[in-house]
Amino acid sequence: MSLLTRFEAAARERLPQAHYDYFAGGAGDESTVAENEAAFGRLRLAPRVLSGAPPDPAVTLLGCRASMPLLIAPTAFHRLAHPDGELATARAAAAEETVMVVSMASTTPVEALADTGADLWFQLYVQPDMAFTERIVARAEKAGCRALVVTADSPVFGARPRDLHNDFHSLPEGLACENLREGDVVRPIEFSPEISWARLDRLREVTDMPLVVKGVTHPADARLAAGHGAALIMVSNHGGRQLDRTAAAIDLLPAVVDALVGAVPVTVDGGIRRGTDVVTALALGAQAVLLGRPVLWGLAAAGEAGVREVLAWFRAEIELATALVGGPLDPSVVRPC
Repeated sequence: MSLLTRFEAAARERLPQAHYDYFAGGAGDESTVAENEAAFGRLRLAPRVLSGAPPDPAVTLLGCRASMPLLIAPTAFHRLAHPDGELATARAAAAEETVMVVSMASTTPVEALADTGADLWFQLYVQPDMAFTERIVARAEKAGCRALVVTADSPVFGARPRDLHNDFHSLPEGLACENLREGDVVRPIEFSPEISWARLDRLREVTDMPLVVKGVTHPADARLAAGHGAALIMVSNHGGRQLDRTAAAIDLLPAVVDALVGAVPVTVDGGIRRGTDVVTALALGAQAVLLGRPVLWGLAAAGEAGVREVLAWFRAEIELATALVGGPLDPSVVRPC
């Protein structure tokens, strides 16, 4: 049994069913949630030999150095998983020297997370009220966030049967989306199908933070994002939480990489559970991966120490897999099953 399997079991045992289901669940029949993991199982590695010492696993993206090519993905409501919430996650990110992408729906304000010393990027759902959006962006920039991650795959909120079954539609008393607080008022996140590339252009005018576009799955959209000034593209199907029957993120990665021909760096998330998954993604053209649910399982199981253990476990797995696969890491070392 892997560390992640044990931590997920601990999270399931410790969390109320509705909260566990919120983190674990996805849209529709959850086929995309399953497919994200299963797709890695259909890929095999063809190691190279006698290639010399393996490279340093550290990576630098948008001016931020991470000790390994693995960042913490934006996930909401960490205080549902543990009382220390996002503070514990940020402290773990700082200690293990990686980047944390702060969710706009964080239950801890971005300013408090910045005090941990972690390198932070800020995830944004562009709001129909652009003035409100710009205030959120200015707040994140003032707090010291190093990049703005615009989630582009949510014109509407996905239908998640587990949440509907559990009647989970609001946070418990005492918890709120603190990055949406203005004075005594916490505004709701609003989704709108009218959000377009023009809003990305506007964001480039109001912030000096490099813009990242998250949720790209189609090569044409990757080229559009780069053309509109994106500094990095995140290939993501939102962990299967928005549209079910979307292809696995790792299967979508190569076409996006090919479409960009090196114009901007690319990352991928979804279904990453072992160091070999990370190495596979790197060989297929990603500069790094982002980790979502496993971080939450570590947080629920053991707070900051649990998140640190997850990150350290991945680092060890990445280093081992990189050494054994050899180099260079390119598509030639990946084979379909």
